[in-house]
Amino acid sequence: MTLFQFGQTRPEFAVPVLNERAVRASAGILFVVALITFMHAFLLGNFQPTRVFVVAFVIELAVRLFVNPQLAPVYMLGQWVVRHQQPEWVGAPQKRFAWGIGLALGLSMFWLLVVQQVIGPVNMLVCGLCLVFMFFESAFGICIGCKVYNLFNKEQAQLCPGGVCETNPAPRERLPAGTRAVQALVLLGFAVAVLGGARWVSHNAMPTPAMWHHTPASNSAPAADPAQATDPAEVERCKVPEFAKAIGHEAMWKLHNGCPP
Repeated sequence: MTLFQFGQTRPEFAVPVLNERAVRASAGILFVVALITFMHAFLLGNFQPTRVFVVAFVIELAVRLFVNPQLAPVYMLGQWVVRHQQPEWVGAPQKRFAWGIGLALGLSMFWLLVVQQVIGPVNMLVCGLCLVFMFFESAFGICIGCKVYNLFNKEQAQLCPGGVCETNPAPRERLPAGTRAVQALVLLGFAVAVLGGARWVSHNAMPTPAMWHHTPASNSAPAADPAQATDPAEVERCKVPEFAKAIGHEAMWKLHNGCPP
């Protein structure tokens, strides 16, 4: 294996190629970790996992682009996961362009969140965009960055997943007559079942964390002075951190820590 190389050169293909199965597996791994860190920031106001992920994401894509994808840690992990599967070779040039977009987004997040420690809607927008790119890649095999590649390159992408960019693509799957009508009925039944389940759940709500720690006073008992009834240790425990206040997650922090609103 050559140290500095992007894609594999194979005699049956006119352009360097990558194994699409490994690409999708590594995108799925990145997506899961990114989603977990994103939800930590969005729901709990804890941006530390996101900052660590951004550093790892930038290193991963930098190694893929400037050294060799097969030496990038997450890509290697994806290769190992799909090692027993038949490779699906796709063109490397459009993947390089797409990963370049990802690296640009990662560097912007690195500057804003890691270096400047800026917290705001721009971070959420960039994170959300990265999540969409990785989800479409891993779940559907659709490389959004590869679509953009064709807009800026005279030589169009070759060897796309599923043959979608070929001059004579393979024939699409033809469903038996009446299948779409049956599928539509199934989707309708599924939607009705979910809505019915949602109504049942709303009428049988589980107790919130605040209810677990704070039992309502009896209707017959006189109302106590909150200042006297509250334990000082509990007051200290439920003191909202500054980072939660800064991002407007004060109520959410209290909910997740079982504190009264």
